[in-house]
Amino acid sequence: MKQEEFARRRRQLARIMEEGAIAILPSAPEQIRTRDIHHDYRQDSDFFYLTGFDEPESVAVLIPGREQAEFILFCRDKNPEKETWDGLRAGPDGVKEHFGADDAFPISDLDDILPGLMENRHSVYCTMGRNPVFDQQLIGWVNGLRNGGQSGNTHPPHEIVALDHTLHDMRLYKSRSEIVAMRFAAKVASQAHKRAMLAVRPGMYEYELEAEYLHEFRRYGGVASYPAIVGGGVNACILHYTQNNQKLNDGDLVLVDAGCEINCYASDITRTFPVNGRFSEPQRALYDIVLEANQVAIDHVVADNHWNDVHDAAVRVISKGLLREGLLKGSLSQVLKSQSYREFFMHRTGHWLGIDVHDVGDYKVHDNWRILEPGMVLTVEPGIYVSPSAKVARHWRGIGIRIEDDVAVTSSTPDVLSKHLVKDADAIETLMRQSANLQKSA
Repeated sequence: MKQEEFARRRRQLARIMEEGAIAILPSAPEQIRTRDIHHDYRQDSDFFYLTGFDEPESVAVLIPGREQAEFILFCRDKNPEKETWDGLRAGPDGVKEHFGADDAFPISDLDDILPGLMENRHSVYCTMGRNPVFDQQLIGWVNGLRNGGQSGNTHPPHEIVALDHTLHDMRLYKSRSEIVAMRFAAKVASQAHKRAMLAVRPGMYEYELEAEYLHEFRRYGGVASYPAIVGGGVNACILHYTQNNQKLNDGDLVLVDAGCEINCYASDITRTFPVNGRFSEPQRALYDIVLEANQVAIDHVVADNHWNDVHDAAVRVISKGLLREGLLKGSLSQVLKSQSYREFFMHRTGHWLGIDVHDVGDYKVHDNWRILEPGMVLTVEPGIYVSPSAKVARHWRGIGIRIEDDVAVTSSTPDVLSKHLVKDADAIETLMRQSANLQKSA
């Protein structure tokens, strides 16, 4: 993504902040995995959104209207010895040259410089509560200025404002560049799902199938945007199943919820397919209900509909289907009123998607469901999960199905970012037969 994109976001935030304010945002801290080994570093999403800078030990400062420099970055200084061990650093000169900073300083100078930047600013915009260590530093700087202010030497900020709400509302509306990035992440994830459909076979372990996804993600420089759910058989009925350590059995379905993150933008896609390449009759009956719910819900991802229209559409289709197949009793109106469908479809139909896989943005505004507008991106993921202990006919028990797509709201028809990945049951079986034919010819 070009630096002009990040500069545009900073300009937009500066216009929203009132005159005399300062925004201060720290990078994500590094996280210890074991002893002296760190987890792979992932930048704080808000920090990345404004800077595009992916190094730890950094602080971004935005001071609208300041003549000398509006955008200032504190970062790690260049250090040849440490760079030999841990990789290159941009350094202050690098962030000015490559990341659009008006000025930059070593992070070691933060205590000396930042309090001075806060002087005579009446409000501080920050993400208080996300980084307790940095919060204490910030409070210390404010208190230090207040102590100086009592003698008339400084004018400290008198208000701390939550940056999250303003920034997260900005993040809810994706630019053209962001949609392009998310479309690519969805394309890679779709290729991974296709790869898995061709690779799966009875006797394989869930983690072996997961490896097919990770292989495809890494081919394009991506990572998993969340721990993959690879649930074979009854494990598909566990919504957040991540153990992925059981054998995939002949005759079972496998539900795979796996998305790819590339350059901090996520995809989130689920497909459910038969381990042996053929749906059984009960599996196909429930699958077709979920597929119809997915398609009808996507049709409701239209500007001027509200957020809950999508969920209501999916619920109605699934309730009618479950009544038709005898898993629910009563009339459609009774099922919807009592929410008895929740025994088999107990979660919402989607969530916002973006830099975070469960992206930021309010779902309600003033207690009313949010109106969908162009630029918003959401998942559409209805499902049916029949517990092994459900009081229904035996042939339904243990079937779990979810079909999830990534959809952008436009001024016209829904833009399905994951549209090239098969989801019709016949198309899935046809694709999987290709693998079977290849194995026979080998």
